[in-house]
Formats: sequence, structure tokens, C-alpha cells
Amino acid sequence: MTQASEGKVRLDKWLWAARFYKTRSLSSDEIDKGRVTVNGQVAKPSRDVKPGDVLELRSGPVVRTVVVRALSGVRGPAPVAALLYEETAESLARRQDQAEQRRLAPEPALALQQGQPTKRDRRDMQQLAGRGQWNQRWSASLDDE
Repeated sequence: MTQASEGKVRLDKWLWAARFYKTRSLSSDEIDKGRVTVNGQVAKPSRDVKPGDVLELRSGPVVRTVVVRALSGVRGPAPVAALLYEETAESLARRQDQAEQRRLAPEPALALQQGQPTKRDRRDMQQLAGRGQWNQRWSASLDDE
């Protein structure tokens, strides 16, 4: 863990170093969108983070609450980055509950395996419905059969 000079690190830089976001610009964008709060307040990317701060990160339906344990402005390996913060017990329990709910009740749109039926699929469906392809064709003859 590299300690930053004077105990100050920008919020966007710390989130990047702690491996919450892949790039620093992504972390800055998420902060600007209001998806990151520090001690319950909406923050700016340039806000300084200090040990003991409580960060709330929202990524889609998942909300993580972490406590800053150490400062670093350098992105290192994942095991070192994991030492920079500690996720609260409530946050872990909430994330596990949400993951279980997503597993038990998946999004219906995700169950689709393919898009629209092909021409052959439509013909097969018409055949099964009792309307053979010869009955469905248009005819220019005057007499109705």
C-alpha cells in the first residue's frame, strides 16, 4: 500500500487504484453522474478521500458500501487493492440477497435464445396450426376452391 503524500488522494484516483473502475475517467464519470457518495453526500471527482470515509457506490441495481482503510494513488495488484477498503457487513448481505433474487427470478428477456422466427419456422408453425402452405397462397384465379 503506497501512502499518498500528505494523506490526500482524489476520489476518482482512489476508486481507480482500489479497482472499482477500470479507468480513472470511468470513475470520474460515475462520480459526476451521482452514483458515488462520500459520507452520505454527493461528491466531486476532485474531493479528497481520507481513511474512515464511508463510500456508497451504485452500479446498476447493486449498491456497495465500503469504508476507506488506506490511501493509494497507484493502481496495483488486486490483492493489494483489496486492502484499501473494507465492505460493510450490511452491504455484503444486501448484495448476496440481490444476487439470490436475480438467480431465482431471472429477467425474462434474458431467456430468449433467438430473435424472430425464420421463414422455415413460420411455415412449420402454419403447418402445425392446420393451415397448410397451399391454403395460404394467393391465387389470381376467379374461382374459389
